[in-house]
Order: sequence, then structure tokens, then C-alpha cells
Amino acid sequence: MSGQQWLTSVVGRDMAVDLGTANTVVYVRGEGIVLDEPSIVAVNTRNDQLLAVGVEAKRMLGRTPAHIQSIRPLKDGVIADFDMCEKMLRYFIQRVHQRRWAKPRMVICIPSGVTGVERRAVQEAAEFAGARKPALVIEEPMAAAIGAGLPVHEPAGNMIVDIGGGTTEVAVISLGGIVASESSRIAGDEFDAAILSFMKREYSLALGERTAEEVKTKLATAYPLEEELYAEIRGRDLVTGLPKTVVVSTGEIREAIEEPVAAIVEAVKVTLDKTPPELAADIMERGIVLAGGGALLLGLDRVIQAETGMPVRVADNPLYSVVLGSGYCLEQFDMLRQVLISGSNG
Repeated sequence: MSGQQWLTSVVGRDMAVDLGTANTVVYVRGEGIVLDEPSIVAVNTRNDQLLAVGVEAKRMLGRTPAHIQSIRPLKDGVIADFDMCEKMLRYFIQRVHQRRWAKPRMVICIPSGVTGVERRAVQEAAEFAGARKPALVIEEPMAAAIGAGLPVHEPAGNMIVDIGGGTTEVAVISLGGIVASESSRIAGDEFDAAILSFMKREYSLALGERTAEEVKTKLATAYPLEEELYAEIRGRDLVTGLPKTVVVSTGEIREAIEEPVAAIVEAVKVTLDKTPPELAADIMERGIVLAGGGALLLGLDRVIQAETGMPVRVADNPLYSVVLGSGYCLEQFDMLRQVLISGSNG
């Protein structure tokens, strides 16, 4: 083992973390993506004991006795429960690093619209969880653009729309910096909420969070299909209180998520409105790139294209664009240092 390898194994391998509202994804330098789990923790409220994290905790959603609570430590892309977020991060770091005293260098993704206080909270959570100080942060749209393979350092306009669980980040990037951006707290979770309220309103059917998410992945579309699909949905009848099954079409679910889709399109339009004319011309030529889990919504690219008149494409690996971009910053640390924010300057 060379001196460098020994040092790396003792100090801890560098990590990039996409700390998302819905999922946390971890990238280790030299290895790639090593962990992708839901950002959920299950806690025993009687003694504040952590029972499960990630996939195990998600299985418990809506299925726990009163004293066990499933908590999402992040809401709208920012930390809602600091202690739980730190515990969750520590668990994920230890899953990746078996050594207790490893102090990896860490790059964490944050939404572009967060305040200085919210950014500090993310850095402190990472440092308390075992990251080397200072924890570095990168803005999500920048990471997504790098991960989607956009030439962010060129003096030309690149537009990225990153639709995550808690936030939608729209940004125009040129020369390694964000020129115009819009951060909206309407994203994947809002689609779920819209489906829940639609089912309540139209069918008097109460659904759980997990079922709403399944309906979204199976039936949600933003653009009319040539042939509409149908699926059975099980829930609890709000009138009788008994279990009930209803058949719902893709058309109805499309109607249900109309508002959040319109809000995402609006965020894209607002950003284009703020974009200098030279860069807008570049985007007209290069197109808009969609990333994040929301980019998988069928037909969303066609809706944005119809509304803006710009060519739109989905990134090659939309779910992992952000973490791959931050991981690339680790691999090419000296070259991409300028896009990272360290703890000292803020």
C-alpha cells in the first residue's frame, strides 16, 4: 500500500452526498454511487431511540404503532429536524465507512434558494455526523448540470431544470456560475399531495403516502397519451371507514397534478424572463435539460417545450444527475473548486 493509499484509508474516502427530501444518494470518490436510500428515519418516541433508517424506515410508513414515528428530516429541500438529519447522515456515513473515526471530505448538495442559515445547518449536520471540516456545499442546479454533462465552464448559456422531491431548481449557467435562477418549493412531494387530495375529493378515498407515490409512478403523465391507462387503487372509504377499491385513469391523475405541473412551467418561464438575451439565444439552440426524479414524469418535456417554444430533453440519468455532478467535483477537485462553497465564506 502506497503512502497516499494508506492516508486515504485512514482519513476516509471523499464523499459526495445528495441530501434530498425524498432520497439520499452517496457517491464515494473512485467508486461511484454506493448508497441510495429514502430520507426517512423511524424513531421510538418513548426513549428517542433510532429504530431504522432509509429503506427499513420507509417500509414502516403508515404501518407503525403510536409510539413509533416515521420522520422525514428534510422538508422542501431544507432541514426540518436537525437532530434526526444528523443521525441519518451519521448512519449513512458509517454504512459507507466502516471505520468509526474516519473523517471524509464531503460535498453536499443544497437548493439554490436556501438562506445562509439553512446552508450552515446542512454543513453543521454533516460536520457533526463525521465529515471533515469545512463541509463543502454545491448548489443543486450546478451539480445537476455537471452531472448531465453540460459544459458549465464555457461562456455560453446552459439551462437546467432539476425537479426533486421537495424543490424544483431552474438555473441558467455560464462560465461556471449561475446567471439566473428560480427555486420553487413545488416538486415531487406536491404531486403526491395533489393525488391525495384529488382522490379524497372525487372518490372519498383516503390513501397513504406510499400509495400516492405508487399512483404517481404508475399513472401520472403531464401530456395526453394516445391510449389512456387504467389501474385499481386501494384505500379507505371516508364515508363507511371500510377498505375500498376504485379504478382510476391516467387522464384523471393528469388532471389531479395539473397545478404543480403549471407551477414548474411557470418557474421555467420566470427564469427565461430573467436571462440575458445572448444566453437566451444559446438556450434556444442548445435546449433545456431536465434532471431529478420529476424529470421522469411522462410528457413533462413536451409540456415545457409547448409552453416555452424551446427544445427540451431529459438528462441521461436524471435521478442521479445531482450526485454524479457533485461526485465529479470530487474527482476533479482542483479544476472544479470554484463551484463549491466552503464554510468560511458565508
